[in-house]
Amino acid sequence: MNHHQKKYNKAVDDVRANQIRKERKMIKLPYGNSYIDCQCKDAAVIYSGVKELKSDKEGLVIVREAMANPIGSKSLYEIARGKKDCTIIISDHTRPVPSRDILPPMLEELRRANPEILITLLVATGCHRGTTKEELIHKLGRDIAEYENIAVHDSENPLSNVEIGILPSGAPLIIDRLAAEADLLIAEGFIEPHFFAGFSGGRKSVLPGVCDQVTVLGNHCSSFIDSPYARTGIIDQNPIHIDMMAAVQMAKLAYIVNVIIDEEKNTVAAFAGDPKLAHEAGCEFLRPYCQREPIYGDIVITTNGGYPFDQNVYQCVKSMTAAEACAKEGAVLIICGECRDGVGGESFYQLLKECRDAETLYQEFMETPQQETKPDQWQCQILARILKYHSVIFVTEKELKNVIKDMKMIYASTLEEALAMAMAEKTDPSITIIPDGIGVIIQEQTKG
Repeated sequence: MNHHQKKYNKAVDDVRANQIRKERKMIKLPYGNSYIDCQCKDAAVIYSGVKELKSDKEGLVIVREAMANPIGSKSLYEIARGKKDCTIIISDHTRPVPSRDILPPMLEELRRANPEILITLLVATGCHRGTTKEELIHKLGRDIAEYENIAVHDSENPLSNVEIGILPSGAPLIIDRLAAEADLLIAEGFIEPHFFAGFSGGRKSVLPGVCDQVTVLGNHCSSFIDSPYARTGIIDQNPIHIDMMAAVQMAKLAYIVNVIIDEEKNTVAAFAGDPKLAHEAGCEFLRPYCQREPIYGDIVITTNGGYPFDQNVYQCVKSMTAAEACAKEGAVLIICGECRDGVGGESFYQLLKECRDAETLYQEFMETPQQETKPDQWQCQILARILKYHSVIFVTEKELKNVIKDMKMIYASTLEEALAMAMAEKTDPSITIIPDGIGVIIQEQTKG
C-alpha cells in the first residue's frame, strides 16, 4: 500500500457500511440544475456514497498536494525541464471537470521548469461536437480561456490527425497532431464510474478524447461493447480499456492530474503522476463510495445525475445501465433527464428511429465488422440491449416527446405520469430507486 492510498484510508473507512436502505421520505432526483421530488412508499433506494465525499480544503490546494506527491513518476517540474513545447489534453463541455482547480498548478509547474515553453490546451471532444468559446470561458475561467493557446480536437478532420500505430484490437491509432507531435504530452481529467470503459479519466483523455473517428469506431466495436467485461467499474480484461492503455503508451502520455468530485462538483481528491498508476489509485479510492449490491425491482427509477451529465439523451444511456443492473425480468425502467441539448447525436437518433425494433437492431450491430462500425453505434447497441428486455419510460421536456417515441421509448412529461404508466403494467410491483444512476457501480460484492 503506497503513501497516497494510506492518506485516504480514513475517508474510505468513514463511508457507511450499508448505503442501501428502505425509504419512506421524499427523495430528490437530480434533473438539470434542479431536482424532481419522488415519494414511493417502501421503495428500495440505492444511494451513491459520493455524498460522503468531503474535504475542508480548496480544490487548488488538493491538486497542488497531489502534484507534490506524484504516483509512480517524477514531478511535472522535472518531467518538463528541457521540453520546448507541451500539449495538455483537457476535457470538453460534456464533463464537469473542475479545470479551474487543475490547470493553474499544471501551468505554473510547466513555466517554472521552462519559462519559454509553448503550451497548447487541446480540448478532448472525442466524437462530440466542438466546444464553444462561451463553454470554454465557463469551464476554464476568462483568463485561461482568453490568454492561453487553445485548440479544439476534430475527430472528422483527417488533416489535423495522424496515424501513430495499431491498437491490440487491430484498429489504427490516429490521434490529433497536436498530441502526436508534442515534445511533452500530459492530461487533466476526472474519475467516475463509466458504463463500458469501467471508469472515466486517465487513458480516456487520449482514446477517445483526441482520436480520429476511425480509431474511436474501431475501439467501440460491437464485440467489445458486448463483452461482459465492458461494464461499469470493470477494468481487468475489459477489451476497451486494453486498447485505451495501448493508445496511452503509443501517444507517450507522460503525466496526468485526475480529480474526484463531490455532488456539488467540487474537488475532494486528486491523483497525479504516471497515467496508469495514478489513474488506478484514483479508481480504487472511488470504488468503495460507488459500488453497491443490486436490489432488484419490477420498476426501477433513476436519473443521469443532473446537468451537465443529463444534457442530452445520448448521455442518459449511461444511467440506464444502472437501472438495467437492478431490473427484474420484464421490469419497467423510468429515466429522468432534462436533455437541454436535445438528442446529442444525429446518428444515435437515426439508427434507433429507422430500425424495426430493438432486437433486430442489436442483431445487426453484432453482425457488423469492426471496420464498419457506425458513429454512435455503441450507444445505440447498449440502449437496444436494454430495450430488448425492458420498457423504458423517459421523463424529459415536452420538446423531445416525438424524439423519445422515435427512439422506441415511452415519453412522460412528469415522474407521476411515468409511475402511473409503469403501475398499469405491474401488479403490486417492487420499486427500486437509484437517485444518481451514473454515480453507482451495481455489482455483487466479491466474497473474500
